[in-house]
Amino acid sequence: MLIWERPEPAARSTPSPLSRDRIVRAAIGLADADGLQAVSLRKVAGALDAGPMRLYRYVDTKEELLDLMVDAVYGEVSAPPPAPGGDWRAEVGALARGFRGAALRHEWFADLLGGRPQLGPAALGHMEATLTALRSAPGIGDDADTLMQALQAVNGYVFGAVRHEVVERRVERASGLTENQWRAATGPYLVRMLATGRYPTLAHVVGNASDQDPAEMFDAGLAVLLAGLSRTAS
Repeated sequence: MLIWERPEPAARSTPSPLSRDRIVRAAIGLADADGLQAVSLRKVAGALDAGPMRLYRYVDTKEELLDLMVDAVYGEVSAPPPAPGGDWRAEVGALARGFRGAALRHEWFADLLGGRPQLGPAALGHMEATLTALRSAPGIGDDADTLMQALQAVNGYVFGAVRHEVVERRVERASGLTENQWRAATGPYLVRMLATGRYPTLAHVVGNASDQDPAEMFDAGLAVLLAGLSRTAS
């Protein structure tokens, strides 16, 4: 039986009471502070001042704990209620921005994205909300294959953009160089390479593109994707 259907043990009156929610919150606290490598049932038990064996009454494996942690982060993404005849792009955009915000609050979350779909109730709710919004896009409607293709396109963009931003944050912390400092250090080399004429389109972009902060870049890329979905579906 999956963790989502397995009943939680009855509460006990102890100096250090446990529940799945307390276990998950403690694990998230460890991961937020020191990454996923800081999460183990033993360390979570220590954070809760409980014996490690007690945790096995609530979760069987670390993998189950990670599933619960992921679903807790999905639960932080507020899904706008779908409105009949509403703006499907605005609804998908709100979900995507909410997802990005939750992922940036919990950087370890990006390491667990992808692969097989998450089946926790919050993750399923996020999928339902996204599919419902996409279902309103012109030309998509009730066709299940088209809906899944659109969902995969949106998730592919959002997951990839979030991972990129998280990696950039980690590189900045590890190197001690901000984005502007890195550009200043590598700029002369890039100028020399572009001057060779071998990269004309890249030179055009580098010379003419405006600076955007990560949130603006995320929104702009999402807008391009959704515009493409709309044209493809219509």
